[in-house]
This record gives sequence, C-alpha cells and structure tokens, in this order.
Amino acid sequence: MGKIIILGSAYAVADEGAENTHLFIQQNEHGILVDCGSSPIVRLKRAGIHSEQITDLILTHFHPDHVSGVPLLLMDMWLMGRKGPLNIYGLDYTISRMEAMLELFSWKSWPDFYPVHFHTLPDAERTPILDASDLRIYSSPSCHMIPSIGIRAEFLPQQKTAVYSSDTEPCQSVVRLSRDADILIHEATGEEEGHSSAQQAAMIAAQANVGQLFLIHYPTDKSVQTSLAAEASSVFHGNVELARDFMVIEI
Repeated sequence: MGKIIILGSAYAVADEGAENTHLFIQQNEHGILVDCGSSPIVRLKRAGIHSEQITDLILTHFHPDHVSGVPLLLMDMWLMGRKGPLNIYGLDYTISRMEAMLELFSWKSWPDFYPVHFHTLPDAERTPILDASDLRIYSSPSCHMIPSIGIRAEFLPQQKTAVYSSDTEPCQSVVRLSRDADILIHEATGEEEGHSSAQQAAMIAAQANVGQLFLIHYPTDKSVQTSLAAEASSVFHGNVELARDFMVIEI
C-alpha cells in the first residue's frame, strides 16, 4: 500500500504544533524522504518510520527550513548503525551547497560510514528520479527565489499520481507537472515573491485538473489557517484540505 506521510506542514517559521514542511513517500521497499529540516529522526520515530526505511532523499531547494536537518540525519543514521546506501537528489545549486555544508563537519572522516550517493538533476521538466516497476518519480522546476523543484510520484499498481509543488509562486511548469494528478500538495505561504496563496494554489489545481488539493507550507497562525481552505474552495471545486503534521494520505 502506497502512502504519503506529512512530517511537517509549516512554512519557514515552525512552532510547537507544526514543523517545517517535509514529507515521506512510501511504496513497498521504496522510502523517499522529501526535504529534511529540524531533527528528522525524532519526526520519523513519531510517524512510525524507521530510518532504515529511507532509501532516497530528495532536496527540493537549498533553504534552511528544507535542508538544515540533513547533516544530523546522516550522522544519526550512522550512529544507529546504518549500513545500506542512501541516494540524495537535487539540482546542482542544491547538491553543491549540501556537499560544501557537509564538508564543514568533516563527514568523510567518520569511520565506517555507509555509502552516500549524490545525484545532480538537470533543471528540466519531467526529469526522471526513480523508475521502478511500482513507482516512478519525476522532477520539474518550480518558480522560487532560488532554483527549486517540485516532484511527481506515480504509484503504478494503484494507478494513482501525487504531486508536491515545493516552494513556488504560480508557475506553468508546476501546472504541467500536476496535469491530471489525483493529489496535489501545494504550498500556501501567501501571495508574495516565490510563494503562492491558497487561492493561487487552487488556481493551479483547477488548471491542472487534479482530483484533490492539500495545502501545505502555510503560516502557523491559527487565525490565518481558518480561511485557507475556504479561499481555495472558491476557485477549486474538488476536495480541499489542510495538510497537518503526521497526516497519512493513503494512495
């Protein structure tokens, strides 16, 4: 059974009830962590995910709320005895900076460290990341303040598709990435440079003809949250929900 587990739903400023946005895609033996902020092992444990289940890590862009937990994740999995390899994917802008950040910790000198393979993705639409018999994942550029990608996960046995926009303002490449998806998880920070409002997210969902819209990466202020779903529903007439920390979206 495929699923998407929301590990964090907040925008860049988290609080005690909502962590920075990141999520986990699970399909049979595949466990894909998408972005990695805060203290990831704690979040994974609370969600019932063992770190050994993580086969791949996709970094959508190099902003602190999306990548700051990577060194801690790698170190903790090493201390916990991980032996299996980990694949890390991202644009050159992201991967080069991540490698430089890890070098500051002299991580390559840590003894008996498990294999970590970095994969640099081209800044092109529908770039294949994973092509397996039961799961295919693609990336496309989004429209953020720095190079960023959204991802499309196609769960083949279920014939279902889910898309995560990552941080983006309204963007035709995200519309194309989301075309006819069953689920769109789209950011709703607010209408500002590099970001989208709930209403703008709904416009993308409507243009792409998706089945359901989940709003994510939104402010932690509860008074702001109360209007987000209604704003989106005024434009998009499918099901609209706020993604919440530890929500499980069954595929």
